[in-house]
Amino acid sequence: MTDSTSWKNNALNQKFIASFSGGKDSVLALYKASQEGQAIGLIVMLEEEGQRSRSHGMPPEIIQAQADSIGLPVYTAAASWAEYERVFIGLLENAKNQGAEVLVTGDLDMPAHGCWHDQVAKKAGLKLGMPLWEMNHREAVDEFIHLGFSTMIVTVNLSLGMTEADLGRILTNDFVQELEARGIDPCGEGGEFHTTVLDGPLFQQPITVRKCPVIRDGDYAFLPLELA
Repeated sequence: MTDSTSWKNNALNQKFIASFSGGKDSVLALYKASQEGQAIGLIVMLEEEGQRSRSHGMPPEIIQAQADSIGLPVYTAAASWAEYERVFIGLLENAKNQGAEVLVTGDLDMPAHGCWHDQVAKKAGLKLGMPLWEMNHREAVDEFIHLGFSTMIVTVNLSLGMTEADLGRILTNDFVQELEARGIDPCGEGGEFHTTVLDGPLFQQPITVRKCPVIRDGDYAFLPLELA
């Protein structure tokens, strides 16, 4: 059996640390892994200044509010892209010292060979768990919505069919159908959009946010959020 054949269920009966962006895929992966194993914390990487998450550009206060509602501690560090891998492995090693056996991520389309998360997990002495690996994108989104999670569009790539009007919208069944009709991957796996999860079965209470003015940067538009 190769390592990749067990990626989908490696969290079974294991303690794990979850790579966390606050978006739908990482939250769904955390939920599915938590049905099989025990989460001990969330890993969140920040940009160099420590003001935004590296993945989805969320302020640490939003991430912390999500983690508090979920009931898990956050393992966090700021790093440049040049230092990213070294710092990330350091967080994994810290989590391992706290009992983690597996790194869980929300990736759907990772290659079976040459997977970066698999490489860094091994360097830290952990296994890799990807509960969403090779899932059909529509099925993943449908499961996420069916479970009762609520997530808001916070980043759009204007060159890939998304518009500023999509910012702030909640991902619903109707919206998923609309995205597909527009030729957009309902998971945003091509970089079309990112989301921030505000409520759902993992959350003890919903995250209440205030929308800030939209920021534009080249092909991208961002909807900053603040805790309300």
